[in-house]
Amino acid sequence: MLRLRVHWGGGMWIWGLRSVALRLVRSSKMSEIKPNDAASEPSGEDKDWAAAKAFFDNLKTKVPRPPKPQYAVTIAVSSRTLFNMVAERKIFVEEGMEKYVAHQVEHENEPLKPGAAFPFVKALMNVNARLRELYPDSEELFDIVLMTNNHAQVGVRLINSINHYGLTIERFCMTGGQSPIGYLKAYMTNLYLSKDSNKVTEAIEEGIAAATMFMPEKDSGLSDTQLRVAFDGDAVLFSDESEIIVKQHGLDTFFEHEKKFENLPLAQGPLKCFLEALGKLQRKFYAKNERLRCPIRTFLVTARSAASSGARVLKTLRSWGLEIDEALFLAGAPKGPLLQKVRPHIFFDDQMFHIEGAQEHGTISAHVPYGIGQKYNKSKLIEEPEKTK
Repeated sequence: MLRLRVHWGGGMWIWGLRSVALRLVRSSKMSEIKPNDAASEPSGEDKDWAAAKAFFDNLKTKVPRPPKPQYAVTIAVSSRTLFNMVAERKIFVEEGMEKYVAHQVEHENEPLKPGAAFPFVKALMNVNARLRELYPDSEELFDIVLMTNNHAQVGVRLINSINHYGLTIERFCMTGGQSPIGYLKAYMTNLYLSKDSNKVTEAIEEGIAAATMFMPEKDSGLSDTQLRVAFDGDAVLFSDESEIIVKQHGLDTFFEHEKKFENLPLAQGPLKCFLEALGKLQRKFYAKNERLRCPIRTFLVTARSAASSGARVLKTLRSWGLEIDEALFLAGAPKGPLLQKVRPHIFFDDQMFHIEGAQEHGTISAHVPYGIGQKYNKSKLIEEPEKTK
């Protein structure tokens, strides 16, 4: 006898095996896939997904179903970026794994506090809600995956915290102390956010957009209706080829080089593909005449000078077929004060001094450890546990 156990806890359904759902669907004749001809016959994987989708569509629930991974923009976040786990991390470092797990189990009914990625995730959910209004059957949505090396026993507290805040996160990867980086490609990850710079570097080396997140020093008040994402240019959206010239030969040589190669597009950097994914979703709103109400807005915030070296950047984006909503050329001025006005949910930069400046002005920042600039990053931001009052 075939048995399928579906556990309903906190509004979440847990689905173990897609093949089990498929057999149940077939036996109950809820859905039939009948291709018109052999040439248009879908693959076995597509049949499985369509049957499973039909099965869950017939289950009455207010929880939105996860989109099909191959069409989704998948954002993988670690548990320490989604939630503030500084105190828990201190127990792990000072007292070991067993004490850490015991503490998490003992406090599993106490929701964890929001972390650096929390506002970003909430903004992603808002975009999904708008997309579902315009395209009810579309699979082109953000899919948020919790990617953590936590022990499975800690998963109960993570689930309870996610349900407490009403987050739509159905896919988990808990690796029990092992690095989760090997699973990123299997989850078709478009962006990975972590507190561990070594894991982030490893992900970038695997060709996956990734960044190390840092909490701001103060709250800046973020938009509830629009996802705002700010990117540095060189060594983030673009390669570090021009930055190498600055570091090795100075600004005058750099300006001459950029003028000479103004019409030659820069090579892509580690975050180019994420900007591309955002642009794809933006165009879905434009197609419905929703450009002015689009819930995604992108910013280029670069230390480049506009007149001396800005044209190549804009022509590179044009050659890629990508739009940026706002391009801000600072000519070497500090980025922090301007970012305070932009108020992005996340700001990507390869230079730690820009990350620190953004933090001081209340901006949630994400360091991209890529390119020649890493040789010049002297400071390290260390997360300290909160002092007990």
